[in-house]
Amino acid sequence: MHPVGGSAPLRVDIAEKTFSSAEGVSLTALQGLSFEVRQGEFACLLGPSGCGKTTTLRILLGLDKEFSGSFQLPEGGSNRIAAVFQEPVLLPWRTVEQNVRLALPRSERNADLGQLFDSLGLAGMLPLFPAELSLGLARRVALARAFATRPAMLFLDEPFVSLDEKTAERLRHLLLSVWSARPTTALMVTHNLREALMLSDRIVVLSPRPAHVQGVFDIRLPRQYRNTQVMSDLLRSFHEKFPDVD
Repeated sequence: MHPVGGSAPLRVDIAEKTFSSAEGVSLTALQGLSFEVRQGEFACLLGPSGCGKTTTLRILLGLDKEFSGSFQLPEGGSNRIAAVFQEPVLLPWRTVEQNVRLALPRSERNADLGQLFDSLGLAGMLPLFPAELSLGLARRVALARAFATRPAMLFLDEPFVSLDEKTAERLRHLLLSVWSARPTTALMVTHNLREALMLSDRIVVLSPRPAHVQGVFDIRLPRQYRNTQVMSDLLRSFHEKFPDVD
C-alpha cells in the first residue's frame, strides 16, 4: 500500500488473489483487477455474488495482505479510513452514542455530533443499547460511527443487504444526505444495480470469478435529478453497455 496526496484518487491494481482450501486446492478469486475512483467520488463495485467484491474490500482495508499487486489510498483531512459492514458490529454493552464516540480519538470524543445524529434520525436514541434497536436502526448507528471520524476514504460492504426494500430505500437516502454534508471518497460493494444507479458517480462492473473489471459506467447527472423516469433511462443505458449484467 502506498499512500498518496489528498487530491489523488483511489487506485487499485490487484494482479492476483488466490485462496487455498484445506485439501490444497487453489481458487483464484481476483485476477488482473484494476480500477480507479476519483477523489471525492462515490463509486460502487457491482458484480454477481461470490465474484470477489468483499475480498477486494478486505484487501483495501488491509485485512488481507496475501495478494500480488498494489493499491493506493487517498489521504486528506483526517487521513482516516472508515468501513461499514453488512453487520453493524456494535458493542452490546455501550449505548448508541458511546458506540459512535468510541471510534473517535480521545481528543475528539466530545465533538459536537448533533447534526450527524439528527441527519440519521438518531437524536432520540442515543441512550439506547444495540439490543433495543432494529437492524435498520443499528445500521444507522454504524453509518454515524463511520462518518463521525470524517474519513478520507469510506468503504461500505453491502450495508443495506437483508433489509426490506422500504427500509433499505430510506437508508440509501440517509446515506446520500450524510455523504453530501460530509463528502469523502467512497467505495461501496453491492450486487443491486438499482442501488448502484441511485448512489453512484461511477459503477465499476466486475466479472464472475476470478474477478476483473468488465467495464465502468459513469453517471454525471446530479442525484437530485434521478427520478423514476431518469432511473429507467439509466437502467436502459446500462443494459445497452452491459447486456449480460442483471
